[in-house]
Amino acid sequence: MAGAAVILKKGREESLRRRHPWVFSGALASVSGDPGPGGTVEVRTAGGETVALGAFSPKSQIAVRIWTFDTGEEIGEEFFRRRIERAVSGRGPLGPGGCGRLVFSESDGLPGLIVDRYAEYLVCQFLSAGAERWKEEIVSALGLLVPCEGIYERSDVDVRVKEGLEQRTGVLRGAEPPDLVEVDDGGLRLLVDLKGGQKTGAYLDQRENREVAEPYLGRGEVLDCFCNTGSFTLTALKAGAGSAVAVDSSALSLALARRNLELNGIDPGRVRFEEQNVFGFLRQMRGEGRRFDAVVLDPPKFADARHRLEAASRGYKDINLQAMKVLVSGGILVTFSCSHHVSPELFQTIVAFAASDEGREVQILRRLHQSSDHPVALSFPESEYLKGLVCRVW
Repeated sequence: MAGAAVILKKGREESLRRRHPWVFSGALASVSGDPGPGGTVEVRTAGGETVALGAFSPKSQIAVRIWTFDTGEEIGEEFFRRRIERAVSGRGPLGPGGCGRLVFSESDGLPGLIVDRYAEYLVCQFLSAGAERWKEEIVSALGLLVPCEGIYERSDVDVRVKEGLEQRTGVLRGAEPPDLVEVDDGGLRLLVDLKGGQKTGAYLDQRENREVAEPYLGRGEVLDCFCNTGSFTLTALKAGAGSAVAVDSSALSLALARRNLELNGIDPGRVRFEEQNVFGFLRQMRGEGRRFDAVVLDPPKFADARHRLEAASRGYKDINLQAMKVLVSGGILVTFSCSHHVSPELFQTIVAFAASDEGREVQILRRLHQSSDHPVALSFPESEYLKGLVCRVW
C-alpha cells in the first residue's frame, strides 16, 4: 500500500466508481504524507475508503492519475511490465519495417505514457509526473518486451509544463535513430523524422482512415490540405487520382512529402506543392474559380482546452465552408477534427452548418476514427479524440 494519500471532498468519488482515471485538484480535501511529483498515493473518500492508487501531480490541475483500482496491487517494476506486456500483446505483430502505437496512455492503464514503434526504433513520450517518475522501470520493461535497435524520447511537448516538467529529447537505450527512418505504414513507404517530426515522428492514427477514404479519392484532382508529409496525397495518387495539390505551412514537411513521392514511385509532376496558410490558400482558389474533385482537411488541433471550443468551432466551420466552395458538384470531402473537446456530434453539426451556409447538399458516406492501435477506453471518453467524415457534396 502507498504511504501517502489524498482525501477527496464528500461525494467527489463518483467518477472513480465509474473508473475514470483522473482526479482534479478541486476534488481534493487534503493530502497526507509527502508523495512528491509522481509519487504513489492512495485515493480515499471522505469516509476513509481507499478506492484507487494513483500518481500525484502537485503542479497540475489533474492532481492524481490513476494507476489501478485494485487497491491491493503494488505499483512498481512488475506492475509496469505487466501493463506494457498487455498493451503490446493486444496490438498484434507488426510486419517488417512496420509502425504503430504500442502504448496509448490512459487507454492502456498507463496514464501519461505514449510508446510508438517505427521499424526498429521505439519512440516514447512521458507526459505526466507519474510516467516521468517511473521512466527507468518503463524503459527497462520495453527493452525486455519489445526487441529494438534503440529507444528514443520525444517528451518535447507543452503538456509537460503543466506537470511541472522540463521538455526532454534524446536516447534512452540502445542506438540513436538516423535522421530519417523508412517505415511501411499501411502499404505506403514513408520516411519519418523521429527526432523532429510531428508527435513522435508521424501521424499513426490516420492509417485506417486512409484505407477507408482511398476508394473515394482515386479520381480527378485532389486538394490535400494540411498535408504534412503527404500520406493522403500518396493514397489518392496510388488510388488513381490524376493529380494533386498538397498544401502545408511547413517547408520541412513538404520537402519530406516530395521524397515520399519518389520513394513510392510516384511521378512528382503529378503534384503541386504549396507552402501556404491553408485558410488563405482556399480563399485564393475560390477567387481563381478553381474546382477540385476531392478535398482532404486534416488540420491541427484547434481546441486544446474547453474554453477555446467556441473559437475552434468557428475555425472548423470556416475551413469546411471554404473547402465546399472549391468542390465540384458530387465531389468528395474528407474532413477531420483531432480536438477531443469537439465531440463527433458537434463536429457533424459544424459541417452541417457550413453546408447550409454554402447552400450545398451533403451526404455522409463513412464515419472515421483514430486507428485501432489508439483504442478508446469506455471509462475514459477523452481518449476518443480523432473523428472524421467522408462526405459527398452536391
